[in-house]
Amino acid sequence: MKKLIVTGGNGFIGSNLVNFLLKKKYFVINIDKNKYSKGSYLLKNIDNKNYKFLNLDINNKKIFNIFQKYKPDAIFNLAAETHVDRSIDSPKEFIYSNILGTFNILEQIRKYEKKFKRKLKLIHISTDEVYGDLNKGERSTENSAYKPSSPYSASKASSDHLIKSYSRTYKLHVMISNCCNNYGPAQFPEKFIPTLIFNILNNKPLPIYGRGKNSREWIHVDDHCNGLFKIYKSGKIGESYNIGSGNNINNLNLTKFLLKIIKSKKIYIGKKVKIKFVKDRPGHDFRYALNSNKIQKNLKWYPNMKFSFGLEKTIDWYLNNYKFFSYFSKKKFFKRLGLSL
Repeated sequence: MKKLIVTGGNGFIGSNLVNFLLKKKYFVINIDKNKYSKGSYLLKNIDNKNYKFLNLDINNKKIFNIFQKYKPDAIFNLAAETHVDRSIDSPKEFIYSNILGTFNILEQIRKYEKKFKRKLKLIHISTDEVYGDLNKGERSTENSAYKPSSPYSASKASSDHLIKSYSRTYKLHVMISNCCNNYGPAQFPEKFIPTLIFNILNNKPLPIYGRGKNSREWIHVDDHCNGLFKIYKSGKIGESYNIGSGNNINNLNLTKFLLKIIKSKKIYIGKKVKIKFVKDRPGHDFRYALNSNKIQKNLKWYPNMKFSFGLEKTIDWYLNNYKFFSYFSKKKFFKRLGLSL
């Protein structure tokens, strides 16, 4: 049985990926420092002999000992600080986790390969935000210039450059995925869609930055996990792959669409549930969009989840798992961030 490591496996995408890989009959080692909660909500009741959780920071050099003990076939590196607003207030944490953490993983892989004469594949999970702001009609390809706008996207761009340099200089077996906005079950409540759902269920206003015209490309986390698996199985060493749905929607229209779905479920909506435009974040990019032709053509990956169905499925999950919101500190996740100038 092949063994795979998922760093950041207690996060939103990470925990969904862990479950995805376990269903594929892999032995999965989840490495996470549990910064944001007492553990993964999706993995809290897991009972599988092929699953191992290790509470560890990716900056710790003991990562090498894990490589040595388990001799994994590959690593999916999802351990990262991800929230743009949080990066505006606390950029140092993003430098530490996203750049130095990636550097440590690369160094421990290099040490491992030198000692055991055995290649270790790394799939580094990045973001579409490294490409920066786009005009209407434009889509970023894997060859587009990096133009990060926030401390978060800059830290991810930096880690991508580290990955590429280690591929060329040290011949490490690395690949990069750049994905668009994810949505789905157990996403942290500071993110846009779970914030809207929580506020609707609690009779609170729906905060939208600026005038709500900022456009994002959305993909269901299941499609993303399938794309990452395709890269692991068939991706070319040293290459980058965009993973996107091709469908963009602005924040205002997304909010209205979500409200429409919830109303169709005959769920009571309080009088305070109204769209409220709030002060925009500094340096807010207007539009992200990916060209995913490369992964579709070369790896035969395509998104399967229609957005309307995926969003309805996501809403149902939160309705059936409302206690998920109590899994986190309300002070940490429900306070407006990203206003620092």
